[in-house]
Amino acid sequence: MAKVINSMKTEFLSRSANEGFARTAAACFAAQLDPTLDEIGDIKTAVSEAVTNSIVHAYPDCLGKIVMRLRIFDDNSLEIMIKDFGVGIPDIEKAMTPLFTTGGEERSGMGFTIMDSFMDKLKVRSVPGKGTTVTMRRKISLRAGAR
Repeated sequence: MAKVINSMKTEFLSRSANEGFARTAAACFAAQLDPTLDEIGDIKTAVSEAVTNSIVHAYPDCLGKIVMRLRIFDDNSLEIMIKDFGVGIPDIEKAMTPLFTTGGEERSGMGFTIMDSFMDKLKVRSVPGKGTTVTMRRKISLRAGAR
């Protein structure tokens, strides 16, 4: 089992402006693993999708709290956890189906699919009325001369 060597946690309101903050914070924290630009792009995209899901779906009619925790493991992997305390998902399997959305016509329904394709592991837990936790993990490739 890999050991945690660094971690950070932050909390913010479900305002759309905070999606950019979350992306940037995750990228800055992940930078210590010396990821490629493609890896950073994948991390930022996955965080953006998870946070946007919380903003749009968890709190459709109000502001709420979103917690983001990142952990770096000694196997050069990054774990990203995005947690909200919103409406929850009654059927996770259905919600993870490509093109399914509860967000209206302007939403693509591809958030979980994108997260899954950009990360090595994706786990979604949810309790209706209590919120959703998305946990993603990505191993960062060691570059020549690193560590």
